Amino acid sequence: MKHNARCWTPLAAVLAIVMSLLSGCAMGSSEPRVGACPPVVEYDRAEQADMAAEIEALPEGAVLVRMLSDYAVLREQARAGR
Repeated sequence: MKHNARCWTPLAAVLAIVMSLLSGCAMGSSEPRVGACPPVVEYDRAEQADMAAEIEALPEGAVLVRMLSDYAVLREQARAGR
């Protein structure tokens, strides 16, 4: 054994610990997952106009309006996940 081998022992131990901690962060695949986000259904302008008219016909404070707002957020999140 060389005379400076003991100087490298703590450094090697620290490097081994750091590498094991960093490898724990890389457990997932770096490849994008196919099908991870659901497909977003596209609606044509006529369907959108019909929906807008139906929403306007709803009574003030209808719960359905809030639910549709939540649905819009989910659609944006699905688009971002592509």
